[in-house]
Amino acid sequence: MDEQNRNMILAVVLSTAVIIGWSILFPPPEVDPAVEAPTTVESPVASGPVADSGETAATGSENGDVTVAAVEVQRVPIETPQLSGSISLQGGRIDDLLLQDYKVTQDEGSPPVRLFSPVGDTEPYFALFGWAPGGDLNFDDVPGGNTIWSISEGESLTPDTPVTLEWRNGKGLTFTRKIEVDDEYLFTVTQSVENTSGAAVRLAPHNQIVRIGQPEEQTGFFIIHEGAIRQTGEERTEFNWNDFPDLESDDRWGTGADAVSVAGNGWLGFTDHYWMSMLIPAADQPFESVFQYVAASDSYKSIARLNTLDVAPGATQSVTSNLFAGAKKWGTIRRYERENGIFEFLDSIDWGWFFFLTKPIFAMLHWLNNLIGNMGLAIIGLTLLIKAILFPLAYKSYVSMAKMKELQPEMEKLKERAGDDRQKMQKEMMELYKKEKVNPASGCLPILLQIPIFFSLYKVIFVTIELRHAPFFGPFQDLSAPDPTSIMNLFGLLPFAAPEPESIMALIFIGILPLLLGISMWLQQKLNPAPTDPTQQMIFAWMPWVFMFMLGTFASGLIVYWISNNVITFIQQYTIMRSQGYKPDVFGNIRSSFKRKPKQDGESK
Repeated sequence: MDEQNRNMILAVVLSTAVIIGWSILFPPPEVDPAVEAPTTVESPVASGPVADSGETAATGSENGDVTVAAVEVQRVPIETPQLSGSISLQGGRIDDLLLQDYKVTQDEGSPPVRLFSPVGDTEPYFALFGWAPGGDLNFDDVPGGNTIWSISEGESLTPDTPVTLEWRNGKGLTFTRKIEVDDEYLFTVTQSVENTSGAAVRLAPHNQIVRIGQPEEQTGFFIIHEGAIRQTGEERTEFNWNDFPDLESDDRWGTGADAVSVAGNGWLGFTDHYWMSMLIPAADQPFESVFQYVAASDSYKSIARLNTLDVAPGATQSVTSNLFAGAKKWGTIRRYERENGIFEFLDSIDWGWFFFLTKPIFAMLHWLNNLIGNMGLAIIGLTLLIKAILFPLAYKSYVSMAKMKELQPEMEKLKERAGDDRQKMQKEMMELYKKEKVNPASGCLPILLQIPIFFSLYKVIFVTIELRHAPFFGPFQDLSAPDPTSIMNLFGLLPFAAPEPESIMALIFIGILPLLLGISMWLQQKLNPAPTDPTQQMIFAWMPWVFMFMLGTFASGLIVYWISNNVITFIQQYTIMRSQGYKPDVFGNIRSSFKRKPKQDGESK
């Protein structure tokens, strides 16, 4: 491999190392958690007359606010195989939701993850459904965020027993809200209004998710999106938490808001690392998709405002929407996309720029895990499959390296004859390559292909919930977390915790997986032809150990992949080199690397 190509590879590898190292040592600053909860949260329900076009109601501020001091009202229990919690009859809010299958930590007795919290808790987060008044109606004529509903049907919400809430405005309008839930994370909410007033009325249904303050637990890492996400049926857009305060004022919505019209196939909501909540109108339902921030209450809102309905005297109008509230499980979200017709719902998971790689990589990893029953072994199996796919390219590369290894003595002689004349040396090396029919660049492509595959797998391991708390064996009980072993606890033999991944100690006292990674990279390097330049030799000699320390705080699953990749590569390369008549003396190279070089003439003794 000539110097130009080697420099290219070196630049790519070192650039990758710098990016990874910088992200570890200098991650983006974490957002300060919100200060004490505000006293009120404005609800973005519309006020004012309906436009003559009849498309949507005009927007203003609601007369009644969603108060922080929630009143003591009856709650409707929620019990499903995946969820538990309750619905408050104040506003009919879905504001108490626990994910039963996911614990906060792996410690025994750890509580389940909380998704929704009622107003008054440290991080209020809830879903609201309601109506925006139009025409001659006022806010008092429609149910709002503080309206006290009554139960007309059902005692608890389960997959088999829906619940229906009812409220009468005393002026001839009866509002009902039927709430259903499946055995995972999808709520179905049907809002109805019956008009017995003797006069036609106009009003617009709306759905919204409200979060007061930014979530305290954020990754603070650029590799995953956390904040708001919107699908319009034509494109998907993302908003970071810090984008909300910069939203410009809207003529219809007043305070800072970003509103777009959606013809159909739309959804919107909030996404965290592993959890999300999404408002999903019917696929053929036009609506206005709104993200809004209210600085006075530090509240972040996702709103789906549906078209205005005309309700004639004696008539009833209904509209049905879905709410997804749960874990970002690949299989569950894919099923909702296919069976419920939710447009591109699988893209609510952040697959990144290399989505064309991350999606099939995870699909294969998911299949292997279901087949084997162990995510660590599934990663090793995935590595075997990737290496098998890349084998034709790898074969050419290893054959070329074998020939380059045989030419090493000739290249050393060329270097001695050329001396400091680098141009002459380059010319003679190219003539040697041509004479021996060796292509030094043939070994570059497999290396370059490994870079996007590595980043794609890193994305998969970091983003997908299936890797969260996924065990391998022994001390490795969470492949999404760094190696829990360390030199300090004799690689897991002593009952001491390893240094925290964020600390500088974790970069020094590495675990057994990073150590195996460094050794496997070093062994693999012994099969490759050494650079002729002494500086390059030194850089390449140190590279395995630099990577060992740099990747020591990465997810264990990623290091398992890299170790597997190195071992398989070593076996492939060693076998192919021997098949080409070259017998690499790996252990001889290892022994010689530890021997002291003899002193040259003129050197001090």
